[in-house]
Amino acid sequence: MSALAWEGAPAGVGVAFTTRAGGVSEGPFASLNLGLLTNDQPERVVENRRRACEAAGVDAEGATMALQVHGARLTEARPTGVVTPGTDYEPCDGLWSDRPGQGMLLVTADCLPVALARPDGAAPLAVLHVGWRGLLAGIAEEGARVVGDGAAAAIGPGIGPCCYEVGEEVAAPYRARFGARVVRDGRLDLPLATELALREAGVASVERVGGCTACDPARFFSHRRDRGRTGRQGIVAALA
Repeated sequence: MSALAWEGAPAGVGVAFTTRAGGVSEGPFASLNLGLLTNDQPERVVENRRRACEAAGVDAEGATMALQVHGARLTEARPTGVVTPGTDYEPCDGLWSDRPGQGMLLVTADCLPVALARPDGAAPLAVLHVGWRGLLAGIAEEGARVVGDGAAAAIGPGIGPCCYEVGEEVAAPYRARFGARVVRDGRLDLPLATELALREAGVASVERVGGCTACDPARFFSHRRDRGRTGRQGIVAALA
């Protein structure tokens, strides 16, 4: 399985940002599609999730996910498993855990996967799903609050300002919140806005991992590029 590691992660913190390579799905979902809420075959998604968790050193049966709703809520991760279709997950856009080995998996297809950890690798560890709505709602600030001041963060692959055209209904609140530099020529720089929000919330260091999902069809799924018919990559994380 192909994944991008958070190279600067604190000791004892394991974080992997998956790509689309290394799975069993076919067609527009080829190959490591982690999203069951697509038109992919469920048994293939289950196998892909198993592979992603195994490669990250996480127990798929004890890991958990979220019912992502583009908000600002985080919940504590519980060992629900991520390989049984129909499992109920908490409606939220962030997970945190203070238990070693508790795997957390979130999926994205243009939104940003984000990890937050304490610089000494102590608990808790948090993962976020950051879209334009959730960022304005305060998901970055909530993640930083849960982990604590001085946290380290990694922003994974997501749509970049090269490809993210937005209307004034999105551009205006972003300019008001973060300044003119996050929207240029009608394109939103979501990674920059996310970094600014994290730093304003007390995060001490922010590393960016991976590039624009829409620009790189060989490595990433992209909801916007593929007009909705696509898979999901994601983030897999746990404390050692």
